[in-house]
Amino acid sequence: MLMLKNLKQLIFSVEMKKKKRERNNNNILLQASNELFIGLNVILWRKRRRLFSLISAVSGCLLLLLFAFSVFTPPPTATDHFLSHHPSAVKKTEVVESNFDMVLQVPASGGTLGRDLWSSSQSKFYYGCSNASKSFQSMLSSAADMKTHPNRYLMIATSGGLNQQRTGIIDAVVVAYILNATLVIPKLDQHSYWKDTSGFAEIFNVDWFISSLSRDVEIIKELPRNEGKAWIPRSMRVPRKCNSKCYQIRVLPVLNKKHAVELTKFDYRLSNRLETDLQKLRCRVNYQALRFTDSILELGKILVERMRMKAKQFIALHLRFEPDMLAFSGCYYGGGEKERGELGAIRKRWKTLHVSNPEKVRRHGRCPLTPEEVGLMLRALGFGSDVHIYVASGEVYRGEETLAPLKALFPNFHSKETIATKEELAPFSSFSGRMAALDYIVCDESDVFVTNNNGNMARILAGRRRYFGHKPTIRPNAKKLYKLFLDRNNMTWDEFASKVRTYQIGFMGEPKEVKPGKGEFHENPDSCICQANGLKTPQEDDENSKERKEGAEVSDEQQQQPQPLEEDPDWTDIFYLDKELPDVITKQEHPEVEGFFSD
Repeated sequence: MLMLKNLKQLIFSVEMKKKKRERNNNNILLQASNELFIGLNVILWRKRRRLFSLISAVSGCLLLLLFAFSVFTPPPTATDHFLSHHPSAVKKTEVVESNFDMVLQVPASGGTLGRDLWSSSQSKFYYGCSNASKSFQSMLSSAADMKTHPNRYLMIATSGGLNQQRTGIIDAVVVAYILNATLVIPKLDQHSYWKDTSGFAEIFNVDWFISSLSRDVEIIKELPRNEGKAWIPRSMRVPRKCNSKCYQIRVLPVLNKKHAVELTKFDYRLSNRLETDLQKLRCRVNYQALRFTDSILELGKILVERMRMKAKQFIALHLRFEPDMLAFSGCYYGGGEKERGELGAIRKRWKTLHVSNPEKVRRHGRCPLTPEEVGLMLRALGFGSDVHIYVASGEVYRGEETLAPLKALFPNFHSKETIATKEELAPFSSFSGRMAALDYIVCDESDVFVTNNNGNMARILAGRRRYFGHKPTIRPNAKKLYKLFLDRNNMTWDEFASKVRTYQIGFMGEPKEVKPGKGEFHENPDSCICQANGLKTPQEDDENSKERKEGAEVSDEQQQQPQPLEEDPDWTDIFYLDKELPDVITKQEHPEVEGFFSD
């Protein structure tokens, strides 16, 4: 029994030692596992830390690359680059950069072109000639009333702005001659956009007008009384471009019956194509008889003298970029939804306007150049940043924001408001016609005249400058320049400038740019331009010259440029839906708007 008991104790002791060893082994394994797990965690943490640093570094590099890409990449060359939203800057390196011209580097200098920018090399070969021919003079006696039929009185009511009214006055004299009628001094338009209350005698020298045309047409200041009673004229309107026969058929019978006729809205109511003597009469009226009043001439002369004090030679720019005009034309200049909203709200005020297609309108050359585009064109033609520019303009869409790129290209920027005092302008500032007359004088006297549009002032001045010596008159070849401005960031400055100069052949005011009989007569008075005797033009000396061929080709293209007054609808027959225009203009029920958009 004792032995059995000792044996059990021995077995129990062995099992306890075995279990203790197993527990010790398990503890060792557990400790080893814990140490291994801790070691792995340490290793993984270190790797994660390195990976995080690597990822952070890569992310930082990517952000830097994206920032650099956004700064140095030029904008897409779509139509959204035409209207700069920030001023251009003149760099210290004398390179002008617009925010939309990160690639096209514009030099401050116009460069050396080997030609005179300020005059026409062929002007000496031509001169203005408007004297009546011997056959025409033989039909006239020393007194116009010998030719004028008694009891035939012609009155006209002009339409539009100053220059559109000017065309009506010129043509009225010719129509009075055709009808053998006495002309009553024309009524100026006092009801259209500007609401200018000025009469004829407050803008033009009426006595000079009457006396200088006394051998051609009898002109009186007012309609005489009929047997002591006021004479009530018969009011009528003739079609556009009515010729001599048209007036004899439509107006003469009424004139013989009623004795007094008033032709309303008299603008561009006489054909471009008349016999030479009648065209020369047009020129005598335009270039000799229509003279501004002494007060307008005096201040106009002062403005020109002050420009001459600033620079021996200067450019005059007629800039049309009013919000109403842009809205009416349907043009778009890249101002995004804000521009579409602003101009769209104005555009809705006209009942009969079609839905606009901005790309098509601009492609056809019917959109005015922006101020920046005018500046780029002038620089490409060779005019440097030191040139002084006189700007004749109305309200510019977005004001200084839009003008900033032009001012950066040409810092010597002037207007009648900057070179005349408020006191000097006070007698004129409330009358748009008189203010326009001041601009007309400075633009006419400028060494180079530039326009961004094809309106009445541009046309009238182009013709006048041809007549008086073919002074350089630059009109943009809008059809070609449109494409060039779109692609300007994809070429060097030299390439851009070369193309501008090529496209502008035939648009610089040189003699014979426009074929005789083409275009508006007031713009191309070919019947009144004579060639100097004994002088041969360079073209006559070298009929096969390459320059002549290129000029002829472009001149043909020039005939296809927009002729809005001949082809477009009669804008004055378009009515506003409402009586007011937001923030810009106020109209009555039947506003006359043509003058605003075409003058």
